[in-house]
This record gives sequence, structure tokens and C-alpha cells, in this order.
Amino acid sequence: MNIVVAMKQIPDLQQIRIRQRQPVLDGVPAALGIIDKNALEAAVLLKEEEGGQVIVLSAGNEEVEETVKEALAAGADQAFLVLDDSIENADGSLKAPILAEAIKKIDDVGLILFGEGSGDNYSGQLGSRVAELLGLPQVGYASRIQIQDSQAIITRSLEDGDELVKVTMPVVVSVLGDINEPRIPSVTQILKAGRKPKEVLELDELELDLSGLPQIKTLSNLAPETNRKQVKVGSVEELIQALKTEGVI
Repeated sequence: MNIVVAMKQIPDLQQIRIRQRQPVLDGVPAALGIIDKNALEAAVLLKEEEGGQVIVLSAGNEEVEETVKEALAAGADQAFLVLDDSIENADGSLKAPILAEAIKKIDDVGLILFGEGSGDNYSGQLGSRVAELLGLPQVGYASRIQIQDSQAIITRSLEDGDELVKVTMPVVVSVLGDINEPRIPSVTQILKAGRKPKEVLELDELELDLSGLPQIKTLSNLAPETNRKQVKVGSVEELIQALKTEGVI
């Protein structure tokens, strides 16, 4: 059985600077989404218990081919990539049919894992969209995944308790960010990642008509305004009094 893990390339959030309330992305390296790494770790753990292969699926520009090595080093067996500069910043309505069509080209898929939300816009829509396009059941908020014969037993963590779901595979599953702690690859694993197989398709090879799909346009992306009091204090006592005046303590 193959376990497909959809992973998105995003700017490294730890290296983004803010200037005039706007994110500065120049020179920021690409990375894989944080919760996507949780989905990958869940897949690798299942592979270690049940066997099979873990296939990383991603769509984006040519940089993805380099970025995905991080996932290959962390336990994925191979990568399946759809590369085109036009889909670098595509939203879920465009990415979903691309990923769905790519999944159709992968044999013996039992599980398709997504993070509960991407590390950049966190819309949480992509897994549901792909499940609908493939006509597959979908389970969200997964905090544990087990395999029993041809079924997946999934624990869903909800606001008022846990729910246990049993569903026949193939199935699309969106995992929570606290489902596990992603492993850190060793130096040897990082060196071997570049030799693992990758299948690369261009967008035209999927023969999709994306022209009529609605697209989301981001009008602004601003950090919250901060107003500094700029109160100077000369001692600890003055600091405490200033904080009391502001009602902080």
C-alpha cells in the first residue's frame, strides 16, 4: 500500500521580517509546511508498523524539487511533483484538481494525508477539496491513525471529546499539528535523500482545464499595528509604577 502525503512549499516562517506592517520575503528560503511535516511523520510511522511506501506529493515551481529533499530525508521513499511557475502561489481551488489528478497516476493508494492547514494561509480546505474530486471519504482532526486490514481506524480530537472512526480505504485524512513530533533527519539520511526517486510532471501533462476555476486574490497582508508608549524609566521602582499605571500589573 502506498501512503501519499501532500506537502506544500512555503517561505520559512522563522526568517520572515516585517517592514511597514508588510512581510518581507526577499531572500527568505523555502521550506515545507510545519503541519505537513506532522502528516509526513504519521505516514512514516505507519510504514514502519505496516509496511508499504510513503510518497510525497507537491505542486509548485521548480524550487520544490530541491525543497522536497527535506521530506525524503525524513523518511519518505519517493516524491511525485507537478512543477510549473504559474502555480507557485495558487490557492486551494487551483491546487486541488492538480493534486487530485496527480494522485490518480499513483498506484495502490490507501491513505492520502494532509496537514489540517497550510503554514501560510491555513485555509484548511485542500484535503476536503481533493477528497470531493476523487470521490473518497474524508476524516479530519485526526490525532491517531491505525491500519487494520483494509480499514483505517482514526481517532478524531474534537472540542468536546474524542471520536473513533473506522473507514474503508482509500481515504483522505487531515491530521492535527499535535499528532506527533516530526523526526530530525540524520546527516546520512540527508545525503541519501538526493538519490531517492522523484517523478516530475509538468502541468500540461495533466491535461487539466483550470481556466474557469474561481481564484482567490489577496488584497492585503498586514501585520497588526503596534503603538509604543516610549516611556523612559530610570529604576526598577519606576518600571513597576509605570506598569501599575497602565494596568499591566
